[in-house]
Amino acid sequence: MKRDYFSQGSPSDPRFGEHRSGTCMALIDGRFLIWMAQQGAVGTTGESVNRQGLLSLLSHALSHAGLDVDLRRIYWYSDRSDGLIIDDQIVRLVQSHDADGGSSLLRSLGHDLKQLADHHACDHVLVASDDERFLATIDEAQLSGLSVHLLADESARNMTQMVRTDPGWARLLSQADRRVVVNSQALADMLQGKLPIGMGLAVEDVEELRQSMLEVITAWWADEPEDLREDLRDALQVSRGIPQEVDRQLLLRMRQRLARALSLPEKKMLRETLRTVVAQPSPEPAATPQTEDLPQAK
Repeated sequence: MKRDYFSQGSPSDPRFGEHRSGTCMALIDGRFLIWMAQQGAVGTTGESVNRQGLLSLLSHALSHAGLDVDLRRIYWYSDRSDGLIIDDQIVRLVQSHDADGGSSLLRSLGHDLKQLADHHACDHVLVASDDERFLATIDEAQLSGLSVHLLADESARNMTQMVRTDPGWARLLSQADRRVVVNSQALADMLQGKLPIGMGLAVEDVEELRQSMLEVITAWWADEPEDLREDLRDALQVSRGIPQEVDRQLLLRMRQRLARALSLPEKKMLRETLRTVVAQPSPEPAATPQTEDLPQAK
């Protein structure tokens, strides 16, 4: 029997029009990110930061904004060297804001954004800055075909109020293709070198997500014929990875279930859940009653 592993959502379903894919670069003002982490977070970070978990956290935030993108590189703009050498992260040293009012940052980040747009180096750029002077540079990049998104804290969920309380920041956010909201507590934890549970999700949300994954995988596993089950069991015993075909099927099913793509930490959780399901022994088939055991009709 032919199984349709890649059934598509109805074209009339608006949720499937919200997701966008492609490659992405992130241009991050370190000073602004530290400020954002201090908004409503407990145990806020100081000037010393840890960028180890930054790519995962930003990927998670992009995913929740409906952006199923490949975040390839982060450019980190700061007035001090933190001594960290991290894959896929490049540090740009700029003058301190107190020294030049942010002019050095404006030139450096603005130049990089223009280069990415002029050379069509990626499809999306995530910018973390609240400097309204970037407005014209962002507009120019968008006119070149680049999608530009802005990182924001939870206050961006109420733009009507922000227009009244911080009109300059509101104007900049309004220019963005998407406003990518990050949880302040998760951001503060990451900058302190902690690994927040679920990258900002509450414990209850993580468990709910894990249960959804278990249901999706169990339903898929029940439809698999026994010979393919054995092949997958054997493959997982000799490999740390998941077969690409299986991985693609499950990611698609979870995307249809949640109406969004999974973040990198969530994809890892999905693959761990698959291994747990596959490792469970198959239930013994129910015994077929013999003719002599059946009750005799009277």
